[in-house]
Amino acid sequence: MTSPLQIGTQPLTQADVVAVARAGRPVTLGPDALAAMAASRAVIDTLAGDAQPHYGVSTGFGALATTSIPPSRRTALQRSLIRSHAAGSGEPVEREVVRGLMLLRLATLARGRTGIRPATAGLLAGVLSAGITPVVPEYGSLGCSGDLAPLSAVALCLLGEGEVVAADGTHGPAADALAAAGLTPVTLAEKEGLALINGTDGMLGMLVLALHDIAGLLNAADLAAAMSVEALLGTDRVFAADLQRLRPQVGQALSAARIAAALAGSPIVASHAGPEDTRVQDAYSLRCSPAVHGTARDTTEYAALIADRELASSIDNPVVLPDGRVESNGNFHGAPVAAVLDFLAISVADVASISERRTDRMLDRTRSHGLPPFLAHEVGVDSGLMIAQYTQAGIVSELKRLAVPASVDSIPSSAMQEDHVSMGWHAARKLRRAVDGLRRVIAIELLAAARALDLRAPLSPGPVTREVRDIIRTVVPGPGPDRHLAPEIEAVVALLSSGSIDLSSGTTAGS
Repeated sequence: MTSPLQIGTQPLTQADVVAVARAGRPVTLGPDALAAMAASRAVIDTLAGDAQPHYGVSTGFGALATTSIPPSRRTALQRSLIRSHAAGSGEPVEREVVRGLMLLRLATLARGRTGIRPATAGLLAGVLSAGITPVVPEYGSLGCSGDLAPLSAVALCLLGEGEVVAADGTHGPAADALAAAGLTPVTLAEKEGLALINGTDGMLGMLVLALHDIAGLLNAADLAAAMSVEALLGTDRVFAADLQRLRPQVGQALSAARIAAALAGSPIVASHAGPEDTRVQDAYSLRCSPAVHGTARDTTEYAALIADRELASSIDNPVVLPDGRVESNGNFHGAPVAAVLDFLAISVADVASISERRTDRMLDRTRSHGLPPFLAHEVGVDSGLMIAQYTQAGIVSELKRLAVPASVDSIPSSAMQEDHVSMGWHAARKLRRAVDGLRRVIAIELLAAARALDLRAPLSPGPVTREVRDIIRTVVPGPGPDRHLAPEIEAVVALLSSGSIDLSSGTTAGS
């Protein structure tokens, strides 16, 4: 069994998030976290006995912050906060998204700035380690004051209420799942309700997972571009390092180097490298691939920087400062995360768009330099990959719509107390859909390029592209009469999802 991830007062890494959210790694709280939480809780306990009102401790919430709550009603206040804010609607979000937001909320609690009791944070860690996943509806977060509705659905589970999915996949009441795992529901004390729900953890978790996926897909996109260059009898000279140095863009140089490495030693490229080739230059979709892929790489690097800053953040309102002050703040606003989520969606759409253009060139006999129309086996009887490109085109069109920013919108809420919101959760949801679309677009280009390379026989692709073609051939047969294409597309999508086609330095993942 995987050893638990110990959560302390130091920031988590993006790899930690992926391991817990996606791979199911259990967690435990470190001694430094327990000490930090106990210290901040002592501050809250002192304020709870103060005659002066303190937001979230002895007052209502949001637009009701001026309402003082007597001590006898504060337990009810915390319970009512969670119940009322667990107001989401729609289909449940994915298990990995819920686990990600649970982990990130726990990481903030562990830093000792929220006033949570160690036992309450320990219950959240126990739920996460037991593989219990609260049912979190897709709609409900405006991305300000945190991902309130999604986090409230999680907090409701800690009260023994709401619906969950157990580790074995069965749905049922939270109380039953907690009991089966040997966990006892909590009665929330002052400030704890706010501490559990005032975070940007949902959108941040989705950002980290998207960054992980996009990194692999950009590697695969470089590979697909190299295979398409070979298939279309393109040149590798445009990817040379001295040409790239004329435009010192980091991502572009990296993609160009990777495409060049993938084309190194290619007999197909060598076959038309002499003066007898009268073509002056290749189409933009071939020679400009490093510019488009590289821009996405640079965007991803910037987004990763923002994600790392957020992973080091303690998001709550109010917060307990090291000197004992309890201060209100606006750090829960999701703008930093929302903006890069939208930025990534733009680059995802652009990478998919150029991939679809390369695919279309391979299928068009007027531009493919000798390949059969649509890469068909018996032209006229067979349609080849004609409709696979339709699927690409439909997805690319959808990705362009998903590239429209969510973060430029704002809908006031809470009687104008929360009068500007980030829509970061929605930016994250559409980016997840966009990443899935990009994976499918690249899969179809790889499928087409592998078939085109086979059709170039007896010429052989280079060592790297040949290895990728051979990996694809483990799940999809070579050229031949028309077959049911949908399962073949899904098989290559699965290869991409598993990382089987993911270059880090010009060789396949298994090399």
